[in-house]
Amino acid sequence: MGEKVVAGAFDLSDRQHYRDKLRRCLRGLERLLAEKRFDRPKNLMGLEIELNLAGADGQPRMLNAQVLERIASRDFQTELATFNLEVNIAPHRLGGRVFDRLAEELRTSLAYAHRKAAELDAGIVMIGILPTLDRDDLVSSNLSAADRYTLLNDQIVAARGEDFTLDIDGVERLTCTARSIVPEAACTSVQLHLQVTPGRFADVWNAAQVACAPQIAVGANSPFLFGRELWRESRPPLFLQSTDTRPPELQAQGVRPRTWFGERWIGSAYELFEENLRYFPALLPICDEEDPLEVLDAGGVPSLAELVLHNGTIYRWNRPVYGIADGVPHLRVENRVLPAGPTVTDVVANAAFYYGLVRALAEEPRPPWTRMPFETAAANFDAACRLGIDARFRWPRRGRYGGVGEIDAVTLVREELLPLAAAGLDAWGVEPADRDLYLGVIDERCRRRVNGASWQVATFHKALEAGMSRPEALAATTRRYSELMHQGEPVHTWPVSLPEPVPVV
Repeated sequence: MGEKVVAGAFDLSDRQHYRDKLRRCLRGLERLLAEKRFDRPKNLMGLEIELNLAGADGQPRMLNAQVLERIASRDFQTELATFNLEVNIAPHRLGGRVFDRLAEELRTSLAYAHRKAAELDAGIVMIGILPTLDRDDLVSSNLSAADRYTLLNDQIVAARGEDFTLDIDGVERLTCTARSIVPEAACTSVQLHLQVTPGRFADVWNAAQVACAPQIAVGANSPFLFGRELWRESRPPLFLQSTDTRPPELQAQGVRPRTWFGERWIGSAYELFEENLRYFPALLPICDEEDPLEVLDAGGVPSLAELVLHNGTIYRWNRPVYGIADGVPHLRVENRVLPAGPTVTDVVANAAFYYGLVRALAEEPRPPWTRMPFETAAANFDAACRLGIDARFRWPRRGRYGGVGEIDAVTLVREELLPLAAAGLDAWGVEPADRDLYLGVIDERCRRRVNGASWQVATFHKALEAGMSRPEALAATTRRYSELMHQGEPVHTWPVSLPEPVPVV
């Protein structure tokens, strides 16, 4: 979301000028598309993982600045709160043994970061929501020390004009209020990027929207928040509510939230950028000196800085991204639905499933979005977040009679989607050994009905049955999760067991 944002006040003319610049950026994008200036197909993927810092006791550690100073690598950056980090992996070309290479890079990077964090009595935990987080951890004083976070917080709070209401009704119900957007920092995710040509963008984005529900069903890893057992993947409702600029009256009027699944299938990338301008007021009206249309007239490539910044403040689960590499513009689909973790193997398996499935769905003669209403895809996403691997979906039936029927997520993934994902990975040129290893992880999760969320819940309840208090059980679950995460075997193999007691010093 703009690394060079500088804090400061905005006046009325700033917003009007910014809106004008956004419109000029949109016209610039339209011209780039019409003139076919975008990069040719490169089959490039990218990966970002948000991480938590926690101590040996399972409690969060507010030390990201100190840990980053010791890591001293541009691959690691701050995130919203001081218990967060993010690791960025350089783009890879899809094909060959790409997933094994990706897994090795991630293991090396995370092991190094974990060693450096250990020098400060902290460690890296890759999980959707850290179970031990308390309301007192998610306050403004724990925002990371970067102007862009302070400014974004101030602008969202000002736009809302009142406290944020968190109300998530799951296995248990959580209701509370927050005075800042910092509860959003509890959500740590994996972001999967795929560079696509303009001509393929709409099919890939639509395919990614269809894939959201099965992605969450097999990958859910966020069942707890503030001591409550909520949805199997509690990040989406938490993210929506903790960034919601709409007071209840605007919600009642149907104003769209900034964290958004969307409302329709699309026909072009342009439609998403245009929607972002039409529906969402600017939060950060910071103007660049560049005039995008003048740059285009001179034969150059505009940065579209205002459009990029505005786009970064609208949290679609599949976000359109405009970028420039080596002087050539490109488009990416950024898939943001997955939680972090549990292990590197699990993260890479989730990535292999996504890239294979999206490729296959996008190339189907009668893709699912031509056979199911958009509202059905949104309802499937909601069901997956609530129930995880036990969800049931409405899905297009195979065969000539068609229509939409009900199917449980495990059956759908094993019988229909894994074969599609395998065909998609073949189309990318991924080696069969990589394909079979990582899709095999997804298949085993389905066969055993185990993912990160189900393991966390089973372990938590075992701790309660052993006589622990709720906070003790959450800490024990977190400690055991961290142990197994660093051992690296995929989550479907994890025993439901408690850690050794923390020694008293």
